[in-house]
Amino acid sequence: MLSKFLLLIGITLMYSTPLVFGALGGVISERSGVVNIGIEGMMTMGAFTAAAVSYYTGNPWIGLLAAGGAGVAIALLHAIASVTFKADQNVSGIAINLIGPGFALFFCRLLFKNATTTPPVQTLPKLFGNNAFNGTPVENLNVDITVILGLIVTAIMWFYLYKTKWGLRIRSVGEHPAAADTLGINVSRTRFLCVLASGMLAGFGGASMTLAIISQFNPTAISGQGFIALAAVIFGKWTPFGAYGACLLFGLAQALTVVLGGSDSGINVPSQILAMLPYVLTIIVLILFVGRSVAPKEDGIPYEKGVR
Repeated sequence: MLSKFLLLIGITLMYSTPLVFGALGGVISERSGVVNIGIEGMMTMGAFTAAAVSYYTGNPWIGLLAAGGAGVAIALLHAIASVTFKADQNVSGIAINLIGPGFALFFCRLLFKNATTTPPVQTLPKLFGNNAFNGTPVENLNVDITVILGLIVTAIMWFYLYKTKWGLRIRSVGEHPAAADTLGINVSRTRFLCVLASGMLAGFGGASMTLAIISQFNPTAISGQGFIALAAVIFGKWTPFGAYGACLLFGLAQALTVVLGGSDSGINVPSQILAMLPYVLTIIVLILFVGRSVAPKEDGIPYEKGVR
């Protein structure tokens, strides 16, 4: 029983980590007033870049950093469209969700002899499993290093947003950009940088999938994870730890599909029901909480200097 429980916890942490990075990207972007529904595309590009760079360099840490850079590159398009040219942020985000997977598939075919998947790559280290805990129940925790990194980044973002003057500026830009502008805060620059930071975090989220969970890139590697991360942002009320807790909930739903779907689970649940569980939970959460969560006041509204 203990082994089963620890296994459930380990899988929950494993599957929640890509969501955590994606959700944190959504938090910092929307806190500044820019809706970023393109997290799915940014995560997909990050997932491919991490796998490709890790394969060619043999170093997954370089792959992780490259994934963050790829996320920034895709986010740059969203920042230019939504902040510089004040385009509709939802339309721009949808475009990113189309461009990201398209670029990933194009470069995958280009670099791997017309294949749509990358070869298996070296993954990031685990804290448990391949060490002295082998043969004990603790081995079932199977905690990746990305789990710890996700928790650290969550704590750093919380401190940055709520305990520093720079975080206060970001929140003020998302709540009342005109007032922030009168105080000398560059609204456009703040939002631009937050969107880029969002892309970097989303890229790390994609890397957490291909460098820690499936050890290669394929076209379905992300498969809706970005949209679930957006749901976590809403469920978590646009706060770092709130989003983190929501990601754990969604990760638990995915862990249940693995544990209950195992041949030795003793529970006969149709595989189709298990496969739907994370997405059904996402819809339920959005229905129950979207009306109760209050987004930043100017979220999604382009700022035009001097216009009231």
